[in-house]
Amino acid sequence: MIDGQKILITRKYPAAGMDLLKKELFQLTFWEKDRPMTPDELSARAKDHHALVCTLTDRIDKPFLDRCSHLEIISQFAVGYDNIDIPEATRKGIPVGYTPDAMSEATADIAFGLMIAAARKFFFLHKTILTGEWGYFNPTGHLGFELKGKTLGILGLGRIGVKMAERCKSAYGMTILYHNRTPSPLAEKQLGARYVSFDRLLKQSDILSVHCALTPETRHIFDAQAFKKMKPSAVFINTARGPIHHEPDLIQALNQKQIWGAGLDVTNPEPMTPDNPLLSMENVCVLPHIGSGTMEARDQMSVLAAQNIIEFYKTGRVPHIVNSEVLA
Repeated sequence: MIDGQKILITRKYPAAGMDLLKKELFQLTFWEKDRPMTPDELSARAKDHHALVCTLTDRIDKPFLDRCSHLEIISQFAVGYDNIDIPEATRKGIPVGYTPDAMSEATADIAFGLMIAAARKFFFLHKTILTGEWGYFNPTGHLGFELKGKTLGILGLGRIGVKMAERCKSAYGMTILYHNRTPSPLAEKQLGARYVSFDRLLKQSDILSVHCALTPETRHIFDAQAFKKMKPSAVFINTARGPIHHEPDLIQALNQKQIWGAGLDVTNPEPMTPDNPLLSMENVCVLPHIGSGTMEARDQMSVLAAQNIIEFYKTGRVPHIVNSEVLA
């Protein structure tokens, strides 16, 4: 039952969801600064609240949860939740909500766009205009490659991976390979996708697009050994989490022409420093983690984050929950 519970809102989230909370009898505390709270600021403020709306820049680790074990629910404004110590929250009986599917279309668009941009060297060639290097027509200069009929490999054929595969199959008639923890018969039927081992995914993909969660198993799964197995003509795309690839190994693979190019919406660390060598490479396109950066996606994420809290206090349910065993 909603009875004046105090909710800490850690960022300036879109009004679409925050207005839903305002209509209820909650007491809302908004962090009004553009920067995220420090861990000490976050725990100090959360101590006086019953619930928390947070996002990926908020560190919800064991020290925080030890200090704020009184929290009744945490609702994450994101589809990922690697910033939250889920096992510890579960041990403390705190349900953790999140916002799945709200950003699937937006993130798939970014992956699709990065694929085209890397294949045709969009970012590098745009810089030649800015630096006054747009010279005479050169029939063999800075050539990219066409995507029609290529093989798309996907690590993590979930909601976003399926959207990416649909785009590539429809636009370019691509063959779809994928690797998951378990096969997806429905996706195979819908897309004609073929389940392969991770090793075969590396060896056979012309475009390898990452859409898996960051877990201990996937952290740095794309390392020097993985890149060596890829085609020298392959493009690596990561719109999931930066630590899934080992950035020094990626830089080395590109420098040594073990792979052809890369498109990144995520890096490690974030933000990337302006002197990072990836930013000056001809076949690399980097964006500042804007996968969910559409008005539609962010509004829906805000709504889902709010609904998790509202439904929890009204019904005891969390519509989109990570650790459902807490409520079992």
